[in-house]
Amino acid sequence: MKAATVINYIVQRIADEGVQHCFGVPGDYAFPVGDAVDSNPNIKWIGCSNELNAAYAADGYARARGAAMLSTTYAVGELSAINGVMGAKAERSLVFHVVGMPSYQNQRLRKTMHHTLGDGIFDKFIDISAQAACSHAVINPDNCMIEMERVIAEARRNSQPAYIVVPSDYAQAPVTPTEVRPLTLKSNEASLKKAVAAIAERIKNAKSIVALPAFTLSRVGLRKEAREAIEALGCPFATTSMEKSIIDESHPQFVGMYSGALSTKETREIVEGAELVIDIGGVSFNDETTMGFSTRLDPARFISIGLNDVRVGEQIFGNVRLADTLAALAKLKSVAPRYKRKPEDNPSINGKPSDKITMDALYPRYAKFIRSGDNVVLESGSSSFGVPPLTLPDDVQVHIQMLWGSIGWATGATFGIALADPKRKTILITGEGSHQLTANEIGNMGRYSANPIILCLNNDGYMVERALEPNPDWSYNDLAKWRYADVPHALGCTDWFTARVETLGELDAALKAARESKSGAYIEVIGGRMDMPKGLAFAHTRLKELYGEAI
Repeated sequence: MKAATVINYIVQRIADEGVQHCFGVPGDYAFPVGDAVDSNPNIKWIGCSNELNAAYAADGYARARGAAMLSTTYAVGELSAINGVMGAKAERSLVFHVVGMPSYQNQRLRKTMHHTLGDGIFDKFIDISAQAACSHAVINPDNCMIEMERVIAEARRNSQPAYIVVPSDYAQAPVTPTEVRPLTLKSNEASLKKAVAAIAERIKNAKSIVALPAFTLSRVGLRKEAREAIEALGCPFATTSMEKSIIDESHPQFVGMYSGALSTKETREIVEGAELVIDIGGVSFNDETTMGFSTRLDPARFISIGLNDVRVGEQIFGNVRLADTLAALAKLKSVAPRYKRKPEDNPSINGKPSDKITMDALYPRYAKFIRSGDNVVLESGSSSFGVPPLTLPDDVQVHIQMLWGSIGWATGATFGIALADPKRKTILITGEGSHQLTANEIGNMGRYSANPIILCLNNDGYMVERALEPNPDWSYNDLAKWRYADVPHALGCTDWFTARVETLGELDAALKAARESKSGAYIEVIGGRMDMPKGLAFAHTRLKELYGEAI
């Protein structure tokens, strides 16, 4: 039997992790990667407009499916993608980034090759790209099988990218057969037992408990297990904007979105007044989720259950897997009163059909438009402040990049999410400033029948940037004036429904038509230049807290 080539082995091993698409841009050093993908019936090549878009798409795909594959060429390709891969690392998306590099023979001879600095040194870009991953390897025929198991296990353990580099001549060489076993991710039993005992002791003595499920639960497929643990404890739970809809918001124990000073009075009292706060998965209390660090949380009251460790007060229990901790947590009982909330309705749908579109009228309409079973992708702009405070239907998957916050991410991520989860309708809610960075990926959405619904707010510039500084009128916050509703057809999506709407009546009609479209849909929504969601307006009042005093 003919041995598999190194690159064929790598591609198949990634496919074994549940990856069915590879996002990328072709390049000559990476030709072997593209050849291996195209010849493998288990994985399909998805060409993107540029490497950054491909990285964003892979990030989105990994969020929806659990893992993704990205292919770029050496140096110029991988460095173009690195912002997107770094965002995946920050927000715990597992992307296998496979890079084709110059042949080992040419490296050994220190030849002056294209895509280099002309100095005959070839490993300096490895040092850069490795920073965007939790594990990396330079693959050759002899180490291929062992190194692939190592980087996969480490990427799974941390739910972060793996960086896999393959010289072009090694890529096409036969892999050296090696006996390997997939590395299993198990807790240390003694450490797990001690961690659970420490958690149980704190729960037993707490008169009030609140749970904060983290965004990482989605990444590692443990949403159901977290919900069951919270139900067993009977305690209320809240989410930050990063965890929007991670557990259905109709759940009787859901107390609302916790965002410090912008929280409802009840939510804030429950979260900040609890004797015990259980952080399930590692919540990111960053400047945006806390609305300018306006939270009042006592670290001494926390139990933090991470992906691989547990912290109870000053005690740290290492090598404890989140899945095992959740299974044990579901068996514990609390003496604290069981919580059941009174359901609240979204703000009413107001305004006459002839009215201009305001944010107070727009976002409640979006909440009504979203259906059970939808994917919703929110850009790192005004939409990430407008949608999270609203209650969404059950079984809605919300994707948002609140920590890394790279504008333009959401358009690329929408492409990946739609391909990873085609049974759901994927809805992108974005603003024009972010959208201009990556809108060229719409052509590939049509090419590969991703068919999302795109809702693009045109409010004459970078709204979120205007809101986050004292003077909103600097010229650098202005944008080229696009005819956004014409973009899909110009990029080849000729069967998409498109509309440009200025009134509430036009908006309502366009939303109905978008939902009925058999392909993709794109609505350009005209909004006021300084009309912003409540959360963004609040952030504008806390600029010193967000950015510090001027020196």
